[in-house]
Amino acid sequence: MPIDSRPTLDRLSSLLERFQVSASLFHTGMLCGVHRFEAQTGRGFFHVLRKGGVVVTHHKNSGVQSRIEIVEPTLLFYPQPLAHQFHNAPQNGADFTCATVSFEGGVTHPLVRALPALIVLPLSKVPSLAGALELLFQEVDQVRCGQKLIADRLFDVVLLQLLRWLLDHGEEGGVAIGLASGLADPQLAYALTAIHENPQLPWTLAELAERASLSRSAFASRFKRVVGVAPAEYLTDWRMALAKKQLRQGYAVKLIASNLGYANSSALSRVFAQRIGLSPRAWLTQHQSPEV
Repeated sequence: MPIDSRPTLDRLSSLLERFQVSASLFHTGMLCGVHRFEAQTGRGFFHVLRKGGVVVTHHKNSGVQSRIEIVEPTLLFYPQPLAHQFHNAPQNGADFTCATVSFEGGVTHPLVRALPALIVLPLSKVPSLAGALELLFQEVDQVRCGQKLIADRLFDVVLLQLLRWLLDHGEEGGVAIGLASGLADPQLAYALTAIHENPQLPWTLAELAERASLSRSAFASRFKRVVGVAPAEYLTDWRMALAKKQLRQGYAVKLIASNLGYANSSALSRVFAQRIGLSPRAWLTQHQSPEV
């Protein structure tokens, strides 16, 4: 089927249905002086600067710019646990709406691993968020019944729309390589989504290349360059991520093996130990918390 005649592809739903992301409002209004936000495994932050200016600082060895000055309405998204400080004027500071972001599976969540530690975007660059942000601001600006619940859901919508935007504007968001870049590729996205939707199938290089409308050699080379790993390696990693989730949910190893396309529990355990370094049961013993 020609590339431009294929149906529109939903690149996010199959990913986020298996590994959920949710936002929780914790502040709206003025911030004055210095405010510190601590890093916590499995938790990110989503700040929207509505009015005013702020200087954001990070530890020098954090991997991101140590000082960022912001003077226009801007969103700051921290997918990964990263301590940061806001330095506002001591009086008449800056107007913020802020939420924590919870990633199912913590640091093993595919998006936590795929996105940079910090995304800073002036709101003028992401006009597609304007409608949802307006509804969010209308809700948080008045105290009414159910305000927190509604605000959380609206923040979820803003977050999902941001993720959608990043798939189409990855370089502007600082996404250079990995899952997000693969999903942004108009051909590789078909192969990645097929893996996400049906990880139990015995995908071959030829079948995935056909999904991407590429030759096997072109597909393999492009996949490795854009995603950062070979297609077979990505399939295995996706299956292992799902296996970890199902272990936490209490599924038996035998059932997980069947769900993920392995002949038996021994086959799954062998691959799991090779990739993770522990047997499934040993790994579960060390990682009982859903946030690890």
